Amino acid sequence: MLRVTDELLWMLRRSGFAIATSQAIDVVRAVRAVGWSSEEAVREAVAAVVVKRARERVRFDAVFDAYFAGKPRHTLWERLASQGLSEAEIDVVRELLEAMAAASPDGALGPLVQRGAELDRLLQLAGSARVLEGMQSSLQSGFFTHKLLEHVGTYRAHNELQALRVRLIDALGDERGEAAVAALKREIQIAADDVRTFVKDTLERRDVERSRTEDRAAAPFETLSDEEALEVRRAIRAFVQRLRGGERVRRKRSLHGRVDAHRTLRRAMRTGGVPFVLARRARRRDKPRLVLLCDVSDSVRAVARFTLELTYAAQELFSGTRSFVFVSDLGETTKLFEEESVDTALARAYSGAVVPVTHNSNYGRVLRAFEARVLPDVDRRTTVVILGDGRTNYTDAAPEVLDAIRARARAVIWLCPEPRAAWATGDSAMPRYASKCTSVLEVRSARDLEDAARTMLSLR
Repeated sequence: MLRVTDELLWMLRRSGFAIATSQAIDVVRAVRAVGWSSEEAVREAVAAVVVKRARERVRFDAVFDAYFAGKPRHTLWERLASQGLSEAEIDVVRELLEAMAAASPDGALGPLVQRGAELDRLLQLAGSARVLEGMQSSLQSGFFTHKLLEHVGTYRAHNELQALRVRLIDALGDERGEAAVAALKREIQIAADDVRTFVKDTLERRDVERSRTEDRAAAPFETLSDEEALEVRRAIRAFVQRLRGGERVRRKRSLHGRVDAHRTLRRAMRTGGVPFVLARRARRRDKPRLVLLCDVSDSVRAVARFTLELTYAAQELFSGTRSFVFVSDLGETTKLFEEESVDTALARAYSGAVVPVTHNSNYGRVLRAFEARVLPDVDRRTTVVILGDGRTNYTDAAPEVLDAIRARARAVIWLCPEPRAAWATGDSAMPRYASKCTSVLEVRSARDLEDAARTMLSLR
C-alpha cells in the first residue's frame, strides 16, 4: 500500500500539485482508513487532502485515472528481474547498493536507479527549485536541463556506477556483472529522461500560469470572480513591494549624492591635481504627499476597492497620505486606514459608516466640500488623485474647482473606470474634468492600476 500511495503522490507532484511531507502522511492515513476495496473511496480520500481549489479537481481526476489505468508500477528489483537478472544476482546488487549508500549517504546512484518517489524527492527539494527559478522560455530549457541533471547527480551516478562495476564483476563474473551494470545504466538513462520531462512540464506550467496572470491583469475588475479578485489583490501587494524596494534603493543612493566636479577639482589642488577625495553634491528630494478622493458608489465599487488597497499598501512611498471616500458627501478615511487592517477599513468604508452609500453621486457638492475643507492644506508637494466615473446624475459638475486644486497641487490625476468612448454620453462630465487635470487615465484592470501607480510616482 505504501509503495502504491508513494507512486500516486509522485505522479500528482509531477502534474503540478504541491504536496508537503505532512500532507503525504495524511494521505497514507486517509487511504488506510478507507481501505483499498473501493477505488472511489480512495479517490475521495486522497482528493480531500491534496485538492485545494475546485478548479484543480479535474486535473486530479485525470492523474488518478491515468495512474490506475496504466501499467503496474514496479520496484527497481522487479525491473531488474524483467531484464533477466536472477534472484541471487538481484540480492547481490541490493547488498552492494545498500553498502554504497551506507558509506556515502549523499550518493546519487541509489536514488536515481530507484526512480519514482526517490527521484521525485530530489526534484521537489528547494535546491532543485532554485536551479530552475531563472528559466523563462523554451530556448533556455537545454541549459537548465543540464544544470538540473548535474544538481540531482546524474553525472555523479555514472561515476559511482563505474566504481560499483568492479564489485559486481568480482561478485557475479564478467558476463553477468556487465549485464547488471548495463541494466543499472539503463535505469540512470530513464531517470535522466524523467528529469528532462520534469523541466519541460515545469516550463509549461509556468507558461500557463503566466498566461493566466496576464489574463487576470487585463480583465476588467467587474468581471473577476471572488477567487480571481483575491489573486489580483495579492498581485497588487507584490507590485507595491517592488515599488517600495526601488524607493529604498533610490533613497540609499541619494545619501551619497552626485559627484561635484567643481569642488572635487578645487580639493585636488592640495594634492597636486590628483583627486584623492571626491566632493559630492547632496541631492535633496522631499517625499511627495498624496491625497486620494475615491468614489464608492455602486458604479465604481469594483475599481475603488483595489485603488484604496493600493493606496493603503503604498503609504510608505509618501510622507503624508490622506484618503477620502464620497458618494454625495465627502468623508475622510485617513485615520481609519491608519488604525485598522485594510480588510476592516474597506468593509467600514463600504458599509456606510463613513458616508451614506445609497445616495446618487454628486460630484459638484463633493468637490466644493473638498475645496473648503482640504484645499488649504494642499501644496506643491501634493498629488491629488480622484477616482470616479464623472457621472453627475445631471447635477452641477463644478469643474472650476479642479482649476483651484490644480493651481495649488503638484499634479491632479483622474482615474476613470469607464472607457473614453463613453465619456461624452449621458450625464458624464469627464470631457470637462479631463481638460482640468494633469493626467486622466482609464483604470479598468489590474494592469491599468499598475500603470496609474507608476504615473503617480513619476510626477514626484
